[in-house]
Order: sequence, then structure tokens, then C-alpha cells
Amino acid sequence: MRSLLRLSLVLSVFGSLAGHAVSAAPSGEVSNFALFDQRGRLHELRRMEGSAVVLFFTANGCPVARQSASKLNTLRDLYASRGVSVLMVNSSSGDDRASITKEMKELKTPYLPVLKDDTQGVARHLGATRTGEAVAISTKDWTVFYRGAIDDQMVEGAQKPDATERYLEAALNEFLAGKSVAKAKTVARGCVITFDGGEGPDDAPVSYAKHVAPILEKNCVSCHSPGNIGSWAMSSHKKVKSMASMIEEVILSRRMPPWDADPAYGKFANDTSLKVSDAQTLLRWVKQGAPRGEGDDPLPTLKVPPAPEWPLGQPDIILRLPVVQNIPATGILDYRHIEVRAGNPAEAWVGAVWVRPGNLKVVHHVIGRIKENGQKDHTGSNEMFVGWAPGAILGKYTAGSGKRLPPNARFDIEMHYTTNGSPQTDQTEIGLYLLKEKPPLRYESVPVMNGSFEIRPGDAMAEVQAMYGFKKGATLHSVTPHMHLRGRTMKFETLSPDGKREVIASIPRYDFNWQLTYALAKPRPIVPGTWAVLSGSFDNSARNPSNPDPKKTIRWGEQSFDEMFIGWYNVTWENNESASAPSRKPAE
Repeated sequence: MRSLLRLSLVLSVFGSLAGHAVSAAPSGEVSNFALFDQRGRLHELRRMEGSAVVLFFTANGCPVARQSASKLNTLRDLYASRGVSVLMVNSSSGDDRASITKEMKELKTPYLPVLKDDTQGVARHLGATRTGEAVAISTKDWTVFYRGAIDDQMVEGAQKPDATERYLEAALNEFLAGKSVAKAKTVARGCVITFDGGEGPDDAPVSYAKHVAPILEKNCVSCHSPGNIGSWAMSSHKKVKSMASMIEEVILSRRMPPWDADPAYGKFANDTSLKVSDAQTLLRWVKQGAPRGEGDDPLPTLKVPPAPEWPLGQPDIILRLPVVQNIPATGILDYRHIEVRAGNPAEAWVGAVWVRPGNLKVVHHVIGRIKENGQKDHTGSNEMFVGWAPGAILGKYTAGSGKRLPPNARFDIEMHYTTNGSPQTDQTEIGLYLLKEKPPLRYESVPVMNGSFEIRPGDAMAEVQAMYGFKKGATLHSVTPHMHLRGRTMKFETLSPDGKREVIASIPRYDFNWQLTYALAKPRPIVPGTWAVLSGSFDNSARNPSNPDPKKTIRWGEQSFDEMFIGWYNVTWENNESASAPSRKPAE
């Protein structure tokens, strides 16, 4: 009785501040988005299974939200078998994953996913202005079929002993039965969500010339300019405004700028992710209608200099495909393995490398492997000498290190081409930059891999693991994940001899289109006896938009419609010698 009276007093104060609101649903379909939950799992709206998704807006310490957690947990259990996903969304700028985890443990609902809306973009997109509001979305057409309170138990200044009307439950039952939802909107009661405006107050107009264009110039224009890899050029306000809704979607879904590492783990020298404050500014500008405003448009006069033919200067050795490759207009192409000779009469050491794709329209990836010890093809090579794909890091190896080039080196150049609707040609080149003498450190890409997995048809979370034992000391500089179209997640860890396990990088959503390498801001020493632990998952379900065939059992294979599971730990060894025979441990 005392606890009920105390809660009534809290709600009395809360009610005088909160009032009530009915938010307007977004017109048309809800845009796709991707958010981390408190445990680091990435949830993407368009890949959620079932027929409906329920989002409940919350904030740490909000009385209504705290009282609703157990109800949502019950609804989650009740409707899981009926194809309904129930998740909370925290759009408070004052809460982080650690504090959310603590709150959910206190509420005894630690496994109820709470999505962290760090940019507040999802709340802004859905028009949510208060916590305590539930938004139910149909996965058939991605439209909202109910929004409002869970039930009528919470009222301004008081709380009923029990609910007499269960709005959300009634809406779900009607929706699942194929009926029209009788009460599609109700009054939502909760704490006001304070929006962070990015560079200024949330309600202030965003200046395109002063705020938006500089963000685009810094983060986007290098790709979205004539002749570069972006699908369209950010050439003027008129063009950018015409794509404003698409800009909102790719920010909310974390597709652009291309960077897939979880920010909770590690710091990376080549981090291209958009700062939260910049994302907030862009999203707020889109919400305001992408206005032109005052001031000159910086984009039409912005000159993006063309990339030099060889950014590192003229190479000492150029590995050029010996004949022009013809790529047909359509079809799925086998990988091409082409032998190229380096022409070096004596042993040499490579200190830098640069790949020049001859035709960016059709070159998906390039891999160069050295054929040593009389190998006739590419199958016996353990180390990838050089690799390129969109997003790959190229350039100089770590100072004082290099890769060995044997005398009269023969390279197997693996070319993966994708058709684009018209006949194309290509003659890719790889530039090698030689060191004057043998370096003190040997740079090597150590592959950690599992080639014995089997992915069942329809499996949305097929987990795979692999391990590698470091017998010698090394320094870790970067990591590179590699899977194909069904790749979903990959995590790089180290397990030290003292039992300490550390996450180097976590990739919660692998994107085959961007073969990124994650360069550590501070290289990490690896002591002898350390295990590299690689874990990940594949999505072979129909929800995976890249899946060629969700009805097929998938195993290791070279083609993109098969799969691979490789993570490269890019290291320099304590001495100049390569690692001894790899010590690998299969997943248990």
C-alpha cells in the first residue's frame, strides 16, 4: 500500500510535467534503421523476422517506462511464437549502453532488447516525443498499425491497481487475425524526449551552407563526385535535396558512410563513421524539409581533384594482367586466376603496394598470391600477399617492415568480376614498392579460418568459429574480415596465456560490398601462446536481401553464392622470419 501511494505521488509530479500526447504516424512506410541493443547486437528493421515489430520508447529513470518493462517482457514471451518482435528504444541523449544494462538488470528484464537510438533519428522519424509510447509496425508493408499506450493503467497523477483496457494487446490480436485495428491511436503518457540538435538547439533552423554542406564535403563528396565510386554526385543543393529522404535512410540504417565496426570496441586509425552530432544535424535538416537557406551553395564550386595514377609514386615493379580481360554484359562469372611474373632476378622486400583496378564498374576484388615451391596454381598458397576491394587499405606497410618477394616471383592474380549490363574490359595493375634492404620486421597477413562449416537452409544466425595459436611474439596492426553474401557478423578477439580475453573489433553487420580493413589506432602486442579467436555468423534466411537462395545448404566455396569464413590478423613478427606452421584449433 505504501509503495502504491509513493508511486502515486511520483506520478502526480510526473503527470504535471508530462501531460499527454498522440503522435502522428509517419506518412507511408517506416524507413529502415539499424540500432545496437545494450548487449551490442545490431537490430535492423527490415531483417526482423515475423509479421510485426513493436517498438516502445523508454529512458532510464522514467517512471512509466520502468513500470512498463515487465509488461513488455510478458508481451514478448506471449507473442514470440506468433511472429511479433517486441523491443524497447532508448532515445535519451543522457543514457548509454552500460547504464541501460544496469537499469534492465534492476528491472529483472536483462534480456529484453533495448535499442540505443544514439542519433535520436528513429524517434524523430517516427514522430515520438515522449517515452511510454508503443509503435507497432507491419513487416508486410512497413507501415504503423498502432501507436500509443500499452494499456490504461497509467494516468496523470495516479495509477490504477490494474489495467481495464489493454490497447496494444488488442491491436496485436486484431492485426494477427487479419482484422482492422479498432483503436489505432491512443494517448501515450511518458517523459518528454529532449532532442539534441547537433550543432545547435533542436528547434533552430539548420543552415545548409554553414552546417550541412561542410559535413557532406568532409564525409561524402570524395566518393559522391563525378568519376568516383558513389552512385550519384553531390553536385548542388538541388541534387542533395532530391536525395534527402535517401540520406536519412542510409544514416538511420548505418549504410553510409561505409563503416561497420561497433564503436564500443576499439579505436581505429581509418574510422570513417559519421560523428553522432553530424548525423543529428543532417537528420534534423532533412526533417525540416532540407531547406536551401541563405549563403552561397559550396558544392557546385567544390573541386575534387582526380586521384593520381600512382598515389605513392611510380612503382618499382608493376604486375599488369598480360592480356585485356573481356567481361560480358550479364551473367555470373567464375573467378579468374591469371599468372603474372614480377621479373625480379633476386630476392627483394616490398615496403608498400598499390592496386589500380582497370575498371571500377566491374572489378569486385583483386587478390595476389605468390606461387612458391613449384606450385602450379593458387590452391597451395597460405598468405594473401595483396588484396583489394572497395574500402580496402592500401599503401605503405608499418615502418621497418615489409613482405618478402622471392627471386623470379610468380604471382597468381585472382580477379573477381561482376557484370553491369553492358560489355566491359579490364586490365588491372598492381604496383610494388621495394625497400633498399631487408627490413628488421616481417609483415604478414595471418589467416584465421574455418572451411568445414555447413549452413542450413533458412538459418538466420548460423554461428561459426575459428582459432589460431601464436607460437611467436608479434604486433597486431589491423584486422580484415571476409565472408560472402550471407555473412552477417564477425568478431576478432585475443585470448592471452593468462586467460584474459579481449575484443579487438566487432563487426555486427558484415557488408560484402565493402571489404574493409580495420586499422588499430594503437598497435597491440601479442605474446607467445596467445590465441586469436574468430567468431561470426551467417544469415541464410529470406530476410537477408543479398541471399541468392535461402533454400540451399551452404558450404565453403570460391563463388560469392558459396561462403567463406576468414579473418586476417595483420601482424609484424618480432624477428624477420615468418611464422612457423600455423597452429590452428577448430571450433568446438
